[in-house]
Amino acid sequence: MGCDGGTIPKRHELVKGPKKVEQVDKNAALVARWNYCAISQAPLRKPIVSCELGRLYNKDAVIEYLLDTSPEKCIIETATHIKSLKDVKELNLTDNPAWKGDKANTKGDKYEDLQGAAFICPVVGLEMNGRQKFCYLRVCGCVFSDRAMKEIKTEVCHKCGESFKDDDVIVLNGSKEEMADLRRKMEERKLKAKLMKKAKKSKATEAVLKSALSEEISGPSTQKPKENKVIIDKKASAFLSITSTVNAQSSSFSTSTASGKACKPASGIAKRSLAQTGEKSEAYKSIFTSHSSAKRAREQKPNWITHTAYYY
Repeated sequence: MGCDGGTIPKRHELVKGPKKVEQVDKNAALVARWNYCAISQAPLRKPIVSCELGRLYNKDAVIEYLLDTSPEKCIIETATHIKSLKDVKELNLTDNPAWKGDKANTKGDKYEDLQGAAFICPVVGLEMNGRQKFCYLRVCGCVFSDRAMKEIKTEVCHKCGESFKDDDVIVLNGSKEEMADLRRKMEERKLKAKLMKKAKKSKATEAVLKSALSEEISGPSTQKPKENKVIIDKKASAFLSITSTVNAQSSSFSTSTASGKACKPASGIAKRSLAQTGEKSEAYKSIFTSHSSAKRAREQKPNWITHTAYYY
């Protein structure tokens, strides 16, 4: 049962067991989520934006993704809910004075600290490396650690002084449960905004219709009573002048007809028919059988008439 050299094999060396599930390195996952863009996978550089689900993006990557309308566009799962720049918020980050960036290990002969971060919390001073919870305010975009928000409970931003509500606090790179909660809040907020927009449109149309109806019924009500009196007096004087001119024209017309002068009929007066005037032309009279042209002598009348004449 022995092998060369007098060794005895063990069971785990002869029998293959089930493969172990490969686990992702936590440090590598934190670095990928907090130091790289969720769309382009490039290192995060200012200006940095975040969506309502708490993911981090480079602003130029988001703009390029939105402008790309080609059919060959690669749809990214982390950006399907972003339809315009209104769906993201530019973050107001605080730089870490101890961060040296990529210049610290240019030769590769120094230890690279993965827990270091380019940004910190302005209140507590914690580094934004994923080890601690961070959040931002949807109103102003300022970023703070979760510890600072819990220890100093205020309704005003610690950095810019703008007021906010509890729903405006969005966790950055949260867990699955926190992401589901943020997604639900985002959908409710969008639905509420749509309903408010429709209500404003309906109110605006109702106001326009009411103003139009009031103007048609009662006329313009913005004029003062004195101005109304002046307008009425002007209208009355204009009406009197028009009536006086009409009366003068009618009197002149009657005098001209009485004197025997010919005058042209007004364009608005309808012409009389020939039957009413009594004067008929010869062409009109020739239509009837009583006219002299319709009367024939006996010599002109035929001897017989066939009522049913057939021609073969």
